[in-house]
Amino acid sequence: DLGFFGQFGYPGVGYRCDELIHAMRDILGTNHLWPVVMVGVGNLGQALLGYRGFGRQNFTIEAAFDADAVKVGGTVRGLVVRHIDDLPQVVREKGIRLGMIVVPAERAQEVAERMVAAGIEGIVNFAPVTLTLPPHVQTVAVDLAIELEQLSFAVTNKFAKGGSEPLPSTEPGSA
Repeated sequence: DLGFFGQFGYPGVGYRCDELIHAMRDILGTNHLWPVVMVGVGNLGQALLGYRGFGRQNFTIEAAFDADAVKVGGTVRGLVVRHIDDLPQVVREKGIRLGMIVVPAERAQEVAERMVAAGIEGIVNFAPVTLTLPPHVQTVAVDLAIELEQLSFAVTNKFAKGGSEPLPSTEPGSA
């Protein structure tokens, strides 16, 4: 309910779309460009570096980091991959507050702690592990397996909402 955030629109008239969009961007914090750092430039990291949707929502990946000597110094999607040890300097110099973790699960906690020590306040975590961080740090976990699980549930159970019959079981021994 938009009323929670204040008065929008005009009674009996509706909303002015431009004013509503501006107000929603203020509420969401996307009314200005957010620089972001990414740690981990493996396959998923490289794909995310090429994702154009970030720019449409006022996010820009300013720096990419990795610990792999083979990747450090290389260029991915126009960014020079820096060593993870450079993270604090880059975060400080560019005033970056948001980060993305795209590393294997066994490295995610260490990377998160390094991000927090560097000054990162919000982290999107793509590693399939729960991070333990101070309460002032905001985290969002993106687990694609969980997303697929939710999707398979929705597809399997759509008949309950008047859709088609559920898919047949693929379990061994099922009829």
